Amino acid sequence: MSTRTVRVPGFSVRYSSRPAAVTGLLALLLLVLTGYALTVGKLPVSLGDALGMLAGEPGPSGVDYVFWAVRLPRVVTAVLVGAALGVSGAILQSLSRNPLGSPDVLGFAGGAATGALLQILLIGGGALAVALSALTGAFVTAAVVYLVAYRKGVPGQRLVLVGIGIGALLLSLNRYLLITAEVDDAFRAAVWLTGSLLDRTWDHVTIATVAVAVLVPASVLLLRRLALLELGDELSTGLGVPVGRTRLQLFVVAVGLAGAATAAAGPVAFVALAAPHLARRLLRPAGPSVVGSGLVGAVLLLASDVAAQQVFPTGELPVGVATGVLGGVYLATLLGRHWSRGPGLSG
Repeated sequence: MSTRTVRVPGFSVRYSSRPAAVTGLLALLLLVLTGYALTVGKLPVSLGDALGMLAGEPGPSGVDYVFWAVRLPRVVTAVLVGAALGVSGAILQSLSRNPLGSPDVLGFAGGAATGALLQILLIGGGALAVALSALTGAFVTAAVVYLVAYRKGVPGQRLVLVGIGIGALLLSLNRYLLITAEVDDAFRAAVWLTGSLLDRTWDHVTIATVAVAVLVPASVLLLRRLALLELGDELSTGLGVPVGRTRLQLFVVAVGLAGAATAAAGPVAFVALAAPHLARRLLRPAGPSVVGSGLVGAVLLLASDVAAQQVFPTGELPVGVATGVLGGVYLATLLGRHWSRGPGLSG
């Protein structure tokens, strides 16, 4: 893999040709997929009309409202949520040094679900209130996991084990809340728990946009330190990295992205787990790739939503069902390949 250097006065950037090329292709694929997603659905829209409306021109009669109030928020939410989950998964897998490290496994998605369920079933309120409660639940859960796992640091294995335990407790609590709720409230909560892009509004887009705009650049700035942390705490400290503070900063960034994604679309399964794996296979970077993982996550989620609409054109299949199916197939394939070479699962 060749490495090149771009130099300008007072500044230079080194990059590898394969990751740069694959990242560009992923961005192009996402752009094409976004354009396609804006044109398909119960009310098809031509690409010309879609581009015209984006440029400020009036659309055909009846299409304007569907495009701006229904389809565009759904597509933008899918892209932002997928990117947030991909970056969050990449950070957590690197921090925990575990290929199963993801918001789903570590209990953060379960905490967000608990916050949303308490809002839906006990307090009430609109979509924005539910989203904010989910975000709060994710941060509270992350704080508990971090404090319980902390022993002069947060080793990756302990973080995963504590996260699995807290997640199991929250899963039991969520089930209890569902079975003791009124039928209508329980149905609404169950749909949210599946993970869905149906009926997304610009409020959901705003939550995801703020998280991605603030936290993804923060993750890029911390990327070099994240790569050094993979070398071990002692070596990282010797290289001048403040290990404890850096790990906490990265942890907050990952939880914020996962919490905002869950707040915007519900607990969408598999994307945060699979996107970093796929990004590593495609880009083959020297260290963790948060940008590549974000692009893969966005492509995965948007493609899953488009596929769900195409397979069930007369129904409204939550995207969490589609990602769950893809996740099961991917995980089974991954485990089969590893078992064919010997027992165990490695990154």
